[in-house]
Amino acid sequence: MYTKKYVDAIKEVWGGNISLDPCSSTYSIVGADIEFLLPDKDGLNEEWDFPTVYVNPPYGSDKERKTNIRHWFKKIAETYHKYDNEIIALVPVATNTQHWKKYVFPVASSICFLYDTRLKFIIGGTDNNKGAPMSCCMIYYGKENDLFMEIFSKFGAVVPLSEIIVPEPSNLYKQAETNLA
Repeated sequence: MYTKKYVDAIKEVWGGNISLDPCSSTYSIVGADIEFLLPDKDGLNEEWDFPTVYVNPPYGSDKERKTNIRHWFKKIAETYHKYDNEIIALVPVATNTQHWKKYVFPVASSICFLYDTRLKFIIGGTDNNKGAPMSCCMIYYGKENDLFMEIFSKFGAVVPLSEIIVPEPSNLYKQAETNLA
């Protein structure tokens, strides 16, 4: 269940404060200092030059803007490299996708695979819905990896990515192109 416990844990990692929520909503419980809300502020088109960023992007496609979740993954990785800030993203587990292979494994610091099933998100002011049909995780991009792992270990299996070995990007993309052909 998507509850305040995850927001509280994120705030604990960051000393009580979330600077930016680039995909906020009218009903958000995040309480970030700055919140980007459509249609006035599109988080994909704004700069994320803030010390701490919490991202819970839309999981589906936005036909009007011609975007999907991979655009958010790209923005997260680029922002992390550009501003050297800290980012935590609540996203579906899809380790077989190109955006995970390109923007998570070689870039992120660690992943918490959440034990909760069917997270319920606040939609239209209520969490009275079926919940997500897939597993979700928190992905951490930052330098306080030990603190993230300590705090989030109570919510699921936390995997540090500093020691993983990933294929060279050129080999990865050749393999992916072959699989798509």
